[in-house]
Amino acid sequence: MSMNTTLVINAKGGVGKTTITTNLASYFAARDVVTTIADYDPQGSSLNWLQQRASEARKIHGADFATRHGGGLQNGRRQIPRETRQLIIDAPAGPSRLLLQDLLARTQSILIPVAPSSIDVHATANFIKELLLVGHVRVRNIRVAVVANRVRSGKPVYAPLEKFIASLGIAFLGRVNDSEVYVEAAESGLGIYDLPADACGSELREFLPVARWVQGDEPVEEAASNVVPIASARA
Repeated sequence: MSMNTTLVINAKGGVGKTTITTNLASYFAARDVVTTIADYDPQGSSLNWLQQRASEARKIHGADFATRHGGGLQNGRRQIPRETRQLIIDAPAGPSRLLLQDLLARTQSILIPVAPSSIDVHATANFIKELLLVGHVRVRNIRVAVVANRVRSGKPVYAPLEKFIASLGIAFLGRVNDSEVYVEAAESGLGIYDLPADACGSELREFLPVARWVQGDEPVEEAASNVVPIASARA
């Protein structure tokens, strides 16, 4: 079996890349798919999330590829387990052109979260243009999709972006609300797919199109039965 690599990226910071990354990882881990997060962000938010993860939760591997001040990293921190089937890359905001080219060379799918503001929408549209022109994603046959993230209302701020990406044949996967469930789960190193379905039913439904797109829109089970509630992880 081959490894599927998904790049979670946006040139704009503060769009919730780590939320998308960690919940994607929890989705695959809940289905016993060997999953690794490669964190390229100097903030290391995804790796910090993994450090908080309870020992009884499904295993998710982490690899640190970020450039940090104060010395290099041990080689072991940069290794992707050979058995990995889903690799999710948490990219830094505003990556250099060199880093972007390196990331695109190992990626099958690009997932672009965008926050609900006109500034973020405009910046994302420009970033998509750069991907198409500089990244040559069409030539490389890389799949691209956009997801509205941290949505707080039904305000149609995304309408211009949806029209733009539709003209390019890029998928718009829907909206992920700015729910406290994501925040509370993250504090314990968990994602929504680590929680009981009755505790986050709406979040599971809204995130499922994102997970299905990443795995190639194959039929999936709605939720894993063997999950770890937040309460037990905090105990």
